[in-house]
This record gives sequence, structure tokens and C-alpha cells, in this order.
Amino acid sequence: MSVIRQSEHTEKATFGFWLYLMTDCVLFASLFAVFAVMRNSVWDGPAGVDIFSLPYVWLLTMVLLLSSFTCGLALIAARSNNVRKTLWLLGLTGALGLVFLGLEAYEFAKLIHEGYGWQRSGFLSAFFTLVGMHGLHISAGLIWLTYLMPKIRRKGLISINRKRLLMFSMFWHFLDVIWIFIFTIVYLMGVSPL
Repeated sequence: MSVIRQSEHTEKATFGFWLYLMTDCVLFASLFAVFAVMRNSVWDGPAGVDIFSLPYVWLLTMVLLLSSFTCGLALIAARSNNVRKTLWLLGLTGALGLVFLGLEAYEFAKLIHEGYGWQRSGFLSAFFTLVGMHGLHISAGLIWLTYLMPKIRRKGLISINRKRLLMFSMFWHFLDVIWIFIFTIVYLMGVSPL
């Protein structure tokens, strides 16, 4: 493939990825809108103040933000052409992502066990949908990471692997931004008296 055609392909792929992220923004904006409408639809069930544990959610947040930090460090290591450090940091990012998913699954299981499942009220239905969609995206990111790391291990930090790593990093940081909105709108506002 000529250098010009490869450059055009890279530009199209980058544009396509940005387009995907924008559609994900629309998806999450819709879910946030539904949650905002359903926030007080508890129908004789619990409200956020009754079921959310801010210290637990703070732990979730710190784990995910730390994974974003290690992902950023992996990009820096890749720019230095340090394959081993890049892989180690990506592995740490994935491990933190798994911890986050485990903590989120535990929260869901605990709520369901206490009788606060998604079918209990409009509020809980919107909560499980929004937070669960974020968890599905984290899972997709982890699958992507299990695809990316062997590619880097085998071929090194060649141009295509650097592009893949950059796009993965954009996706992972996007999920962190979404989580900050979830933390603020769902959990912090959920325990506020308003």
C-alpha cells in the first residue's frame, strides 16, 4: 500500500472512530435523559439515598480513574517505543478494568438480593440500564485490550498498533468521562436531599 493510500486509510479510520464516539455520546445522553426523568419514579420503592453507598462508589471511581491513568502512561511508553512497559501498563489497565467490573457486578447483585432489582421501579430500571450500559462498554474495552496486547507483543509498536492503541485510549478515557457524569448525576445527586 502506498504511503498516500495508507495515510488516507488512517484518516478515514480515525474519522470513523470519532463518529462512533459521537454516536456513543448520543446513546449515553439519551440514557441520562431517561434517568433524569425517572429519578423520582420510585413507586413505593427505595430512592438513591436509601440504597447508594458513597464510599463504595468512590472506590469504584478511584479504580476507574487509576485505570485511565495507567492507560495514559501506556501511551507515553509507546511513544518512547518501550514495548515491554507499554504491555505491562496495558495489562494493569485491564486488571483495574476487571476490578471495576467486579465491584459493579457486586453492587448490582447486592441490590437485586435486597429486592431492589430493575423491575421494582422506573428509577431502578433507569439506574440499571445506564450503569449497566457503561459496564458493557467497559467489557467491550477489555475485549479490545485482549485483542490489542497480543498484536503489540507479536509485531511491536508498528504504525497500525500505535493507531489501535491511540483509539483504545480515546475509548477508555471516554468511558471515564461518562463515569464521572454517572458518579455526579446518579450517585451524588441520588443521595442529595433535593
